Amino acid sequence: MPDSVAAVIDSGKAGMTAQQVLGYGGEVPVVKDLAEGLKHRPTHLLIGIAPTGGRLPEAWRDIIKDALKNGLHILSGLHTILSDDPEFSPLAREHSVTLTDYRKIPLESEVVSKGTWRTRKARTILTIGTDCNIGKMTTIVEVQKEFIRRGLKADFVATGQTGILIRGRGIAVDAIISDYIAGSIEREIDRSESEGFDYVLVEGQGALTHMGYSGVTFGLIHGTMPDAMILCHQPARLKDDYGLPLPDLKRLIRFHEDAVSFFHPSKVVAVGINSVGLTDKESREAGISIEQQTGIPAVDAFRFGAGPIVDALLKYFDGSAKDNS
Repeated sequence: MPDSVAAVIDSGKAGMTAQQVLGYGGEVPVVKDLAEGLKHRPTHLLIGIAPTGGRLPEAWRDIIKDALKNGLHILSGLHTILSDDPEFSPLAREHSVTLTDYRKIPLESEVVSKGTWRTRKARTILTIGTDCNIGKMTTIVEVQKEFIRRGLKADFVATGQTGILIRGRGIAVDAIISDYIAGSIEREIDRSESEGFDYVLVEGQGALTHMGYSGVTFGLIHGTMPDAMILCHQPARLKDDYGLPLPDLKRLIRFHEDAVSFFHPSKVVAVGINSVGLTDKESREAGISIEQQTGIPAVDAFRFGAGPIVDALLKYFDGSAKDNS
């Protein structure tokens, strides 16, 4: 949230504001380095970079050490576990600050799936995608907001470091041993259901058709066993990280529905559009085109609200056989 961000470090955009760079974020200043950022009196350093493989770049070691020496708590979403580092841990203790690793997995989350979906009463909804980094978290967060606005009990289950920051809990499934991916997310869903939530909205990761990260996606599908899915798509993106064309939407919808159908029926009921590279008009036109192609509603929930997606979900649930009691 803008009121909790002191500054953003980006040497290439220094002197600008978050609003100018991103189109949102208000007057949060963008600064060239940590020294300049310290002038804004932060209490934490959030490492928000996402390098391939999630490892800490060597150039950031000195920045983190300087932050610790200046009394900043460190929040990290990297695969490199900072709290285990022989340099960082003593510095944190010396300066009475903490090192929080969102990809450090607690032992209790290393569990094999028990198949609790067979007796689950809460509805589970999973975002899936035509590619990685395509809006699955943003879409599901907006859908949760709309559920809550309508007075429905809906929880958001975070499965990545940014989602955990938003929700305050969750599991970074891409850091989980593959045997435990499904079990760890099942455990999070069971926790939400035990707290009285009727709808459990799970943040998707990766993509079934992405050669690098499809394993995480399949694990999430089996752990969630979704009652319904939302397909996320960026119309302006034509190829994935490997230079391969993004798959046909109708074929991809069938692929995901078939993956769940071995266990129980599940449908992709809406498409969440990522409008990066599009004007509002172009986004709406893309939505109309996708609706004509797939027969399901398509909308950018961040720009225009998640109303059509939630309408489609509730209509589908009303017509499905699962007990609502």
